[in-house]
Amino acid sequence: MTDCYTAALRILRYRFNSEVELRRKLRAKKFEKEEIDLAVARLHREQWLDDARFAGAFVRTRANKRVGRLRIRRELQAAGVGDDEAAKALRDNVDAEREGEALRELCARRARILVRRHGEDYLGTEEGRTKLAAYLGAKGYDSALVWEVVREISRTQDGLQPT
Repeated sequence: MTDCYTAALRILRYRFNSEVELRRKLRAKKFEKEEIDLAVARLHREQWLDDARFAGAFVRTRANKRVGRLRIRRELQAAGVGDDEAAKALRDNVDAEREGEALRELCARRARILVRRHGEDYLGTEEGRTKLAAYLGAKGYDSALVWEVVREISRTQDGLQPT
């Protein structure tokens, strides 16, 4: 168990992991299930492993990188965090106003790229707006908010000229 526990601490030294992620990584290192169970129980007791704390840190990090709630939630679920913990982490760590600002900044940046590639009138076309909205949707933002921001940007195209 000591080897498994030490390996787990080494993994956690680099970044927080959910319990599911840590178990997956320890299995990949060929540790037995019983060893992993003992190590994980000890890590929980010593508060090295806490899915709620992991989820909070994960949400803050991803939100700072302009990733939307929907994508963050999917990533948390892929990391093995439960729905309730993911929802609580998102509620506690993502401010709707700040998320809107991040979306607007991301939209303006992507719009400048599209204008440079396709010309000044591109965002005035259905194809241009759809392409911009698809990019923002893939970043995990709510579609209603995305379309609202895309309409704002397409109305203010004058401010999007490359510098």
